[in-house]
Order: sequence, then structure tokens, then C-alpha cells
Amino acid sequence: MTQNRWKDVPDYILGVTREIWEDRGIATLHQSYAPDIIVRSPASIVTGNTGVIAATMATLAEFPDRTLLGEDVIYSGSLEEGFLSSHRIVTTATHSGNGVYGAATGKKLTYRIIADCAGVGAQINDEWLIRDQGAIVRQLGWDPRDYAAHMIEVEGGPEQASQPFHPSQDRPGPYLGRGNDHETGSRYSDILTRIMEADMAAIPAEYDRAVQSEHPGGVTGHGCDPVDQFWMGLRASFPSATFEIHHQIGRDDPMMPPRAALRWSITGKHDGWGMFGKPTGAEVHIMGLSHAEFGPYGLKREFVVFDEPYVWKQILLHSG
Repeated sequence: MTQNRWKDVPDYILGVTREIWEDRGIATLHQSYAPDIIVRSPASIVTGNTGVIAATMATLAEFPDRTLLGEDVIYSGSLEEGFLSSHRIVTTATHSGNGVYGAATGKKLTYRIIADCAGVGAQINDEWLIRDQGAIVRQLGWDPRDYAAHMIEVEGGPEQASQPFHPSQDRPGPYLGRGNDHETGSRYSDILTRIMEADMAAIPAEYDRAVQSEHPGGVTGHGCDPVDQFWMGLRASFPSATFEIHHQIGRDDPMMPPRAALRWSITGKHDGWGMFGKPTGAEVHIMGLSHAEFGPYGLKREFVVFDEPYVWKQILLHSG
């Protein structure tokens, strides 16, 4: 695969995604993913493109008609010098095969993914990937907590079950960048930091009154109230935990609003009442990715993904 096939980072990311999934060019992963790529997701950390290829084939066996519709690619850097792309995807799929979600149900799904991919030229060598698994399991008839309990049971109970990703397991990859210093990235970073410091007044001050929010579980909201309920419910569950922004990008592009992409985490104790129920004291790590678009009256559209079942899995493994 040669670099000059692609005119820029979005063209490359959108192109290889379609080539792999919809054109069935799974073998191209041998070129487009570095042999020793590190892929982090809420479920685990995987090294090497052979694992990525196996997971891709398993997903396509369960969802053979899966489409990946690229909504946006917010990026820093360049193909030539190295880049980090934050790729927001809407996936449609029919649950036509047996697999990790159980026996085929024939149900049609729609859900979001954000993938942060770093690379140089036409090869990706570092990745952070989050699916809105809360939306997937709800559409299949599961509650996220019940699906987490099912995962633990299928894996042989709390003693044998695989541990979700935690920073203590992380391995440094080749990408050490922090994004860029564009004002829109800094603005969104400041808003989320204020919210996580319990300054909920940041929401009516910084979000458009008509904000559209797309939050975990496939939940669409309009106006500031759903935004307040979401962030309050999340922070209230982990009031003493550490919120950290690991990567931020801001961009201005032709025919696009000013927009931002953040990668962030919450790490600490489940010690409050919120969206994850009764406090358990469980040590929890939440990997989060979010995009924001700004308009003349503030933050106009917000997209947030984290994996609810894997948060519940950490809580249930703690409580046995």
C-alpha cells in the first residue's frame, strides 16, 4: 500500500475503513496495521495485527452486513510526518450470526464508535477504540449490567473472567503526542474539566440552548438538561476519582464548524450514587472519547462514547 493513494488523513482513514470492512479486504490489515500495533479498548489491550484480523473476522461472522459510516475525522499532524485521527463512526448491522452477543437474533442495530488511530504514512501503529456497547446490548434486549454479569459467567466466574483494561496494564506505543494547541480543543477541554470539578454552571454557560447530545447507550438529547443529567450522573458515581485529559485536538476545516476531539479517563473508586447505582468501592477505569462541534451560541453538538458493560464488569468483579 503506497502513501500516495490518499490525499490526506481523512481520505486515508475513511478509505481503509471501507476497504477492510465493506469491501472485505481484511488481508489489507497486514499492511495498514503495523505488525506490533497496540490496540487499547475498554475490554483489553491487544498487541499485533493478527489479533486485530481475528477480531475483525469474528465481528463480520456475527454481523455480516455491517456498514461503517464515517461521520467525521478530527485529526492532528499529517500522513507524511505522523498523525492522530479521531474517527467517529455510525455502524449499522444485523445480528445474523452466533457470537459474543449470543445466538443470532436477526435484530438490526445502529450504534456509534470512536477510534483514535495514530500512524505515519499509510500505516497505523497505535490505537484507542471504544464502541458504544451500551447501545448494542440494549438493542439486543440486554441491560448493560446484566450483560456484564453474563460475560463474567460465560468466562467462568469472577476468578477466571478476563480483567477489563486498566492503565496499570498499559504499554507505551510509538505515539507520544498530545494533539495540538488549537483554541477549540482547549475550549472543550476547559468545559469538561470544569464539569468534572462540579462546576455544572459551565453547561448553561458554554452549551447552546439547542445543543444536540449523543451519549452512551445510544441516547440522543436536545437542550442542556440531558447534558447536565449525563455528566452529573457519571461524575456522581465516581466523585473522588481522577479525571484526566490525555489528548486534545481542535480544528477549523472548510464547510465544517469549529470542532474538537478529546480522549479522557476517569480512574478511581465507585464511591457515589449516580448512573452506576449503589456505591461499591470498586476500583474503576473509564476510557472515554468525545467530539464537540461549536456554533455562534456555544457547544452545538456533543458526541461521547464509553463502554457501559465494561464499567459494570469492573463493579461486579469487585463485588463478586
